[in-house]
Amino acid sequence: MGALHMNTAAMNYGSRESYFDGKLIEYIGWCLAGWLVTVCTFGICYPWSVVMLYRWKVEHTVVEGQRLRFDGTAVSLFGQWIKWFLLTLITLGIYGFWVVIKLEQWRTKHTHFQ
Repeated sequence: MGALHMNTAAMNYGSRESYFDGKLIEYIGWCLAGWLVTVCTFGICYPWSVVMLYRWKVEHTVVEGQRLRFDGTAVSLFGQWIKWFLLTLITLGIYGFWVVIKLEQWRTKHTHFQ
């Protein structure tokens, strides 16, 4: 019986899939909501929009059978956003090239297996 259990476990491990289960209509809805919030607040709530859309993407992603989760908040991103904005101003736009990388590092830091 032990060998049967081991074979079953090995088979389950081999069948662990990676997939995305989000729906197009949900994506459109989240994009519209993010756009609306950004426009209505003259861009101040753009970090909220980024977090909202990224959370939706991450929480609909499964990697090798494990669903991902995202624990970043709009408040923490807003703080980073202000810092990045000021650094970009001080460096006359040069730091702006690093903002894309910094945003990706922030996203990755807050993305985990559930």
